[in-house]
Amino acid sequence: MRIYLVGGAVRDMLLGREGYDRDFVVVGATPDEFRQKFPAARPVGKSFPVFLLDGAEYALARGKDIETDLLARDLTINALALDEFGEITSHPQALSDLRGKILRPASESAFTKDPLRVFRAARFYAAWPDFTAHPELTKLMRRTAKAGLLEKIAPERVGVETRKALSGPRPGRFLSLLSEAECLKPWFKELSGASQIPAGPAPHHTENLLAHTIQVMDRLSGIELLAWMGLCHDLGKAATPAESYPSHIDHESLGEPLAARLGKRLKLPERFIQAGAAASKWHMKAGRYKELRPGTKVDMLVRLHAKGLVDEMFALAKADHGQDFLPLAQKDLAVILSVRLSEEDRDQGPASGERLRLLRCQALAGYG
Repeated sequence: MRIYLVGGAVRDMLLGREGYDRDFVVVGATPDEFRQKFPAARPVGKSFPVFLLDGAEYALARGKDIETDLLARDLTINALALDEFGEITSHPQALSDLRGKILRPASESAFTKDPLRVFRAARFYAAWPDFTAHPELTKLMRRTAKAGLLEKIAPERVGVETRKALSGPRPGRFLSLLSEAECLKPWFKELSGASQIPAGPAPHHTENLLAHTIQVMDRLSGIELLAWMGLCHDLGKAATPAESYPSHIDHESLGEPLAARLGKRLKLPERFIQAGAAASKWHMKAGRYKELRPGTKVDMLVRLHAKGLVDEMFALAKADHGQDFLPLAQKDLAVILSVRLSEEDRDQGPASGERLRLLRCQALAGYG
């Protein structure tokens, strides 16, 4: 029996980066033999034998030796193994691809074995902006999509890879690679034709919808929820009639259910679903906040405050439109929240709500 540290931990060590995952491969042992030597190991694998021991995963090798196991991995740069003596075994192209900063599949069958690797590759593309995608990578991703294999992935797994990509320094590159490889359907089908749709009329936009979405996501990099809001904010433009291009009338209301549907499809947390829908509904109003009537400001700020999304919405608006209205919105919100109903106006059902809104609008108009 030989045990190797494999994958990202070895890759990050060679790149001089701090690594977090420690995965091991066991060669030359059956599951029973491994359990005999490590009685505390707990089986967790379903498709092939994997054990959890001291917080790390130990997988039995896929093949007779470590070289065969490495060839069955996703990308060449992850096909690395370190033994107990400090010796490295690698895929034939792993070290040169690390030096050249190239994302390349480890084999022709890399994605057919596990189609989720399509999204994992796109996630690496978002996490490492200095790496390039080898033509073989986009070719195999495209082939996997055309074979209908992406539809068979469990939604939770796609959602996990998406969230990891949203946390990357260039989250828009996740969509960029999926689009280039024709892998946006079925999971991101709302954006599948976005590269052929104008983002809007000049002079505000000169780019297509996909490029604009990528730009906004990248401006919001570093905060997962904000990058998600950037992905969702203009989904409605893909649903406006082509004869109205480059204008996208009412795209905010059209996009709200699309954003919610996308978040649910990926089994994302409820906060993400609500934030994505709100991003679509309110981003245009937040972007021209100074022009809004008091009533519109009250309605928007009250709803965003209830969802805990005021700061996030105005960060999105700044990334989308370039102006920062957050300080003004925060000042207005303080005025709105300071308004109280008199004793006689309370407990009147909808009438109380209408009265409170009126008082808030008056307070905001007078303050302004």
